Amino acid sequence: MFHRNEGTVDRAVRLTLGAVLLPTGLLVLDGLQGGAVGLVLSAIGLFGLVSGTTGFCPLYLPFGFSTARRDDSNLELIK
Repeated sequence: MFHRNEGTVDRAVRLTLGAVLLPTGLLVLDGLQGGAVGLVLSAIGLFGLVSGTTGFCPLYLPFGFSTARRDDSNLELIK
């Protein structure tokens, strides 16, 4: 159904930033208490973690963009 459109470096950057932004937004910037900045930062971090884990970024689709190598992009994520 969905094909990978993220390369190895792209995925590593997303996972690293997601692992930093999610707890920072929730704990440091009061996202758990409903702070707007913390919630936004946490959402960005969660998106980075999910897209980095799956190798698929829905924001790349409208632009036809891909950082994956051609042989990696043919792997299906969800059948």
